[in-house]
Amino acid sequence: MFYVYLHMNPKAQYILEQVGRLYHRYGIKSVTMDDVAKQLGISKKTIYEFFNDKEDLVGQVLLFEHEHHCGFLNTGHEGNINAIERLFEVYKMINAMFKDYNPSMDYDIRKYYPTLFVKIREIRRKSMFESVYKNLNQGKKEGLYRSDLNARIIAKIHVFMVENLFGSDMYTPEELTSFKMFHEIFVYHLYGILSQEGCSFFEKNFDKFKATLS
Repeated sequence: MFYVYLHMNPKAQYILEQVGRLYHRYGIKSVTMDDVAKQLGISKKTIYEFFNDKEDLVGQVLLFEHEHHCGFLNTGHEGNINAIERLFEVYKMINAMFKDYNPSMDYDIRKYYPTLFVKIREIRRKSMFESVYKNLNQGKKEGLYRSDLNARIIAKIHVFMVENLFGSDMYTPEELTSFKMFHEIFVYHLYGILSQEGCSFFEKNFDKFKATLS
């Protein structure tokens, strides 16, 4: 049973935060429950007060991180910044996440926890789609995105592209997490959806946007 993280036990939250760091650094398979207890300076009995087994712990870590990121995506900035600025803020967060990206985590989840992998993928997919879809509609209302774009289709294309990008061996982990790759994906997406007004705004502010990423 997955936690509702907003009101979770502080000790459980601490465990999830620290174990997440271990997984990002070493991968999932190589980090045992004994390793977790040793690194956190707690007993395994304490861990099992909150988590049934390693698979439960893995799932909780992934969902905890997902909800943390979604908390940023869902903060109420829509009234203060336009859709392009909003999209850029999201991309900045994603770029920061990629700096800690460890491809072995995805590999370990796919291979050793296939049921969990499917569940997490569906949760991430739904969240990503809703975020992109919302941003596209905001941009259309503001006149910054093409008035004729189909938000549902483009949102699905974007989710498909991101999922397959990280599921492919075409790029090395270094390429996937590089600023150059991030920059090209960002610009590629924007120029496919911007209106003339949106292009003018983006080009006028591009150097300012870029400076905050490098």
